[in-house]
Amino acid sequence: MVKEIEAKLRELAHPEIAAHSKRFFKCGKGEYGEGDKFLGIRVPVLRKLVKQYRHVSLDQAASLLRSEYHEQRLLALLLMVHIFSKADETGKKAVYDCYVNSTRYINNWDLVDSSAMQIVGAYLEHKDKSPLYRLVSSKLLWERRIAIIATFHFIKKGVFTDTLALSECLLQDEHDLIHKAVGWMLRELGKRDLDTERAFLDKHYSVMPRTMLRYAIERFPEDIRKQYLQGKITVA
Repeated sequence: MVKEIEAKLRELAHPEIAAHSKRFFKCGKGEYGEGDKFLGIRVPVLRKLVKQYRHVSLDQAASLLRSEYHEQRLLALLLMVHIFSKADETGKKAVYDCYVNSTRYINNWDLVDSSAMQIVGAYLEHKDKSPLYRLVSSKLLWERRIAIIATFHFIKKGVFTDTLALSECLLQDEHDLIHKAVGWMLRELGKRDLDTERAFLDKHYSVMPRTMLRYAIERFPEDIRKQYLQGKITVA
């Protein structure tokens, strides 16, 4: 099955799309996706393949994940999300364990954002959250992003404690992709509980990276946004 899927992906390859993807995902020297390779397959096409190959095993998906090609890794992760969604508790643990032991292959923002909430967040919902705090302390950019994006699952359930705590851990992070991820999660939290988001921002906005703040306040009324950006918020 793995060989069949790999052959199918190569049939679908498109050099022009691949060249565009290399630029879009910053694969040049010194950029965050340095050295990644692309076949040139759009995400909607990959999602159709998930339906076609939805019966693959976790071992087969894990084998696909160990690819040099970005789209094959994304397909593998989408298959793992599907496997997780249909599994019993033992099966879910197997997918989760495979995922957290394979983070070296989950090495761009789209790969993280398509899977961390659905696997890591969903698995840890009613469990000890300490794995997230280990990930958020990682030297690997993508493990830190996995940690904060995983909490989107909790946000959707109306639980914000870990999002706020992890966001605080990442206030001094140096990478723009972490700033964007934290700001995004704070914005999503604010859609459900604006007072909680505002309380966090009022405490931290003066030291937050600018990008993080901009993402967090994107949906605020213009006058309030300006007050945050100009440092004119009065904290009680």
